[in-house]
Amino acid sequence: MKISVINTGFFKLDGGAMFGVVPRKMWTKLNPPDDNNMCTWAMRCLLVETGNRKVLIDTGFGNKQDAKFRGHFEPHGEDSLIKSLKANGVHPEEITDVFLTHFHFDHVGGAVNKDANGKLTPAFPNATFWTNKLHYDWAYDPNPREKASFLKENFVPLLEQGKLKFIDVEEGVEFLPGFNVLFANGHTEAMMLPEITVNGKTIVYCADLLASSDHIKLPYVMAYDIRPLVTLKEKERLLTRAADENLLLFFEHDRVVECATVKRNEKGRILADKKGKLVDFLG
Repeated sequence: MKISVINTGFFKLDGGAMFGVVPRKMWTKLNPPDDNNMCTWAMRCLLVETGNRKVLIDTGFGNKQDAKFRGHFEPHGEDSLIKSLKANGVHPEEITDVFLTHFHFDHVGGAVNKDANGKLTPAFPNATFWTNKLHYDWAYDPNPREKASFLKENFVPLLEQGKLKFIDVEEGVEFLPGFNVLFANGHTEAMMLPEITVNGKTIVYCADLLASSDHIKLPYVMAYDIRPLVTLKEKERLLTRAADENLLLFFEHDRVVECATVKRNEKGRILADKKGKLVDFLG
C-alpha cells in the first residue's frame, strides 16, 4: 500500500467559528487572523494506492463555484487537486474510488465539475464515489445551520449518474484490506474517518473531528459542529486510542502540520507530541 498527500490549496474561515468557545486572545497565537478575523486553512487530501485501486480521500473546494461564493472563503495557493495528483503520477481517469468523509463544500467540491455549458459531471469519470445513506439523506435535506455548506451540485449528480455507492454505517467496517472506517456524529451526521494501516503504522484521517493539530486540546471544538458535546466525547475516545496505540493523526485543515502523534503529560492530559509531514513518520 502506498499513501501520498494531495494538497489542493488553502482557503479562509472565521477564526471564532473554527475555535468555538476558545478566547480570541488564545487562538490568535495559533493561527493569526487577517483584518476580517479570517484564518488560513489547508484542504489536504490523501491518495491511497493498493492493489489495482487508487482511492482519493476527499476532493477539496473545487473550481465550479461563482466569484461571489469564492469571495466568502478566498481559496488560494499554487496547489490544486488535479495538479497534485499529476505530480504524484496519477491522472483523473486512473482514480478508481473517491471516499468522501462528508459533503461540506470544502471536502466534496472537487468531486463534480461543471463544463462551459453548465453540465455537471463527475470529476473522476472511472471512479466509484463513496458515502453512507445516513449522511446523504442528512445533506440532501439539510438543517438551517448546515444548509450553506451542503451544495447539492457537489453530490446529487453523482447519485443521479449512478456513480455513488453507500457504505454500511458500522464502526470499524472494512472498506478495503488495511482500510477501515470510523464514524463521528458531532460535526455532522455520520461523518466517515478512514483508518489506514501501512508500514506498521495506523493512520486516522481526522477530517473535521480534529480539523488541525491545534484542535487536539479537548475544549477546542468548532462552532460549526451540530453536536459539540458529542464531538467532545468522540475526540476523547479517539485521542485516548491515539495515545494508547500510538496512532498517527492526519489533519485535513492544518495549514502547516500534516500529522502528529499524541502523549499524556504529567497530569494525564493528552497533548500533541511529534508533529510533521506524513513522510517523516512513514519513511
